[in-house]
Amino acid sequence: MHILITGSNGMFGHALTAVLSKQHPLTGFDLPELDITNLSSVKAAISTCRPDVIINAAAYTDVDGCETNENQAFAANATGPRNLAVIANELNIPLVHISTDYVFDGISPIPYNVSDIPNPQSVYGKSKLSGEKHIRELCSRHYIIRTSWLYGLHGRNFVSTMLCLAREQDELGVVNDQTGSPTYTVDLAEAIAQLILIKPAYGTYHITNSGTCTWYEFTLEILRQAGISGVRVNPITTEEINRPAPRPRYSVLDNSKWHTIGGTPLRHYKEALADYLKSLTKED
Repeated sequence: MHILITGSNGMFGHALTAVLSKQHPLTGFDLPELDITNLSSVKAAISTCRPDVIINAAAYTDVDGCETNENQAFAANATGPRNLAVIANELNIPLVHISTDYVFDGISPIPYNVSDIPNPQSVYGKSKLSGEKHIRELCSRHYIIRTSWLYGLHGRNFVSTMLCLAREQDELGVVNDQTGSPTYTVDLAEAIAQLILIKPAYGTYHITNSGTCTWYEFTLEILRQAGISGVRVNPITTEEINRPAPRPRYSVLDNSKWHTIGGTPLRHYKEALADYLKSLTKED
């Protein structure tokens, strides 16, 4: 199965390439070779490659940056997916698209099901939801994968940031009123590798590592597993950190639909974190 990956140089694109290349021939595109916001470029690239599956991992993921760069956010997160959907549908190629927990408002007291009505509060969430809508409307053979709190190699992420700060400072303030499920890029990539081989069950899925925590609790676990002591971690509120973009207070995703089609449940986030930290050690 020949797979085309857009956003192949990004954090998740790297994980997809590492996992999928073990079983499939791949073609990876990223800027400047392919700008998914340009329809003619998308058509030329896909028509030339003629892949069996397209996976869109390209996105503008700077949540706060989206607030001040709305046009750029909607171009990358909405127009780009629209272009991929148009060409994928025209050529009858399945499209896998990566979306986010930020399409929800975070006021639910229980995990969000795929059937729950989105209500994004940030420009990032709104632009990603717009991309989802384009794909549903324009590409009959699609998978939309919502995930949350991604971290992995080859990119800035919360885990690497906390490790860096903990080595530079003896006291950290971390938000303790936002709850989600940290998800390791390798585990999500392996789930997608399984998804594209399952008998086609197109639609929207929630796929995250299991277990939940706040950013504060996640930080404590990161430092514990990394063997970093002597750093005081203080729980703070979302208001205290005062970020430009609003964040959902509770964005745990219900993975049950993924399980019903035979998808393997992802392991607990603490176990995944341990593997990620081992990978960091190998890189060093």
